[in-house]
This record gives sequence, C-alpha cells and structure tokens, in this order.
Amino acid sequence: MATFYDLASLTKPLVTAPLALECLDLDRDRREQLGFHRAEPLTVRQLLSHSAGLPPWLPFTGEVWGARLQRPMPQAEHGLFRSGRVGTSLYSDLGYALVAQLLEEEQGRSFAALGQALTGLEPAPWKAAPVALPHGQDAVAWALAEPEVPFPPRAAHLPHDANARAGMKGHAGFGATAEQVRRWLETWRKAYLPYMAVPIAANEEGTPWGLGLHSVTDPQYGLLLEALPDSGAVRVIEDATTHAPPPLPPLDSCSNTHFWMHLAYTGPALFARPQESTVLCLLVNRLGPDGELLSMEGLKARRCAVLQKVG
Repeated sequence: MATFYDLASLTKPLVTAPLALECLDLDRDRREQLGFHRAEPLTVRQLLSHSAGLPPWLPFTGEVWGARLQRPMPQAEHGLFRSGRVGTSLYSDLGYALVAQLLEEEQGRSFAALGQALTGLEPAPWKAAPVALPHGQDAVAWALAEPEVPFPPRAAHLPHDANARAGMKGHAGFGATAEQVRRWLETWRKAYLPYMAVPIAANEEGTPWGLGLHSVTDPQYGLLLEALPDSGAVRVIEDATTHAPPPLPPLDSCSNTHFWMHLAYTGPALFARPQESTVLCLLVNRLGPDGELLSMEGLKARRCAVLQKVG
C-alpha cells in the first residue's frame, strides 16, 4: 500500500500559489477587502512572497485575521511571535491563509475543492492516515498566546499542524502519495514554476523570495543540489527511514545555485531549477529513532543524506 504524506507547508507552493496565479489579481490593494487598517497597500504578491509585514504565526481560533492583527501581538517570548516589515520577507503562515480567504470569496468555492480540482492532491480530512508525529513548537506557542483556548485535538486523518487541524486554510492541509505528487509536479513545473521562481523580496539575511519559493542559499543544500545532473525531469524520492542521520559537515558559504526550494515541517522538501524545469521532491518524515520529533538540524541532515543518495 502506498504511503500517504502530510505535505504540510508544501501546500503553499503546490496548491495556494498556483491557485492565486490562476484566479487572483496579484497587485490589487486588498486592505479594505481583508479588513486591514494600515498606511501601506496589501497585495497578493506580497502575501505570496511573505513580504506583507505579517508575523510568522498566531493560533487560528476562527477570528477574522484582519481584526486579529489589529490587536497587540502576544507578549510571551517565542520565536513565532515576531513583527514583520512590509517589503521584507518574513515567512508567515498567515499570508497564505489570507490568500485562501480571497480565493474562496472570489471563486465562490471552498479552498479544499479549488485545490483538489487543480492539483489532484487531497485536502484533509484524508482517507489514509499519514505518519503520526509528536507535537511540535506550535503546541507551546498556542498555550502561550491563547491559554484559554483549547489546543485543537488530534486525529489520524487530520494534519499534524495545529492551525490546519483547527481549519486554517491555505498554508497547510493537503496530502498525497508519491505518485499523486509526481503527476501534479509534471504540470506544476511547466505551468507555474517559471512565474514562482522569480525574486520579489528578500528576508533580513538577503535570501530572495519569489511567489511561494525561495532561492537556495543554504550551503549544504546548495552543494548537494549543484552536484546533481540537470535532468529537466521530475523526481520524487521516498525515504521512510527513522534512524538518526549523520551530522552535517560545517560549511561557511553557499556555492552559486540556480535552485529554488520550500520545506515542510513534517519532513517533505521541494527543490526546483527553473532553467531546465528540473524538480526534485523528497518525501521523508520527521520521526527520530525513538519516535521523537527530529530537530530542524536533524531533519536537514536527513534530507541531505537522501540528496547524497540521489546524487
């Protein structure tokens, strides 16, 4: 039986951004429509490139985001509770939730139905259960920000991500088998990748963001990706191992790379080189050898170990 994967944040580049490119005016000012009261315009192009000045994450309680974001940020000390700056990319789940809201309003259909019809990927609740993972940092952040609101209950056929379980659309919530991913990527690389892998803004470290993807500047990923042949093809690599990956060697700088990427908190990763229409999707999980959630560095080491095998 084929393994089913929670694609988590790969929903952003594989579902939400393509839908926006198909259905939305990227440069229209959406402040009034989304209930924002600020001096700067708010556009879908900003939302897709994470440059709309939004914080990375807040618990989804069903409140309209425009109203929620007028209130002060949580005072608790946590890396997810940061203020963004318009024009500078700061990775944010909230921007993609706002894109999903716009899609539903303007198309008159649910985000789940729109995404499934375009991509063939499956919106939650799923028929098959993906690999179950322990709670991550969202559980801690939720309790700090909304101590009076219950943390969304888990279920085998719902996303690992708490906000997606609670119903927040656009940023996560889709899943697939390897074959479903491969079929969609054959279309995605030709129809959408050329428009997504174009610099729109940059984060504080100078990494360029496009419409749902960012340029590979990480030295480990860059070195391994540039060693791969320019295949001009889609490759979907599954690796179900849970053993501890070998530590990564220290590298100070990134080789020049033409790849763009997006990572999923649950493990999958997407790498694409638009010049040759080369796409590589890694379907791995984040479970450690004792059933624990791998750290971000541990997960990166696992992805790099898979890339080494591919090469």
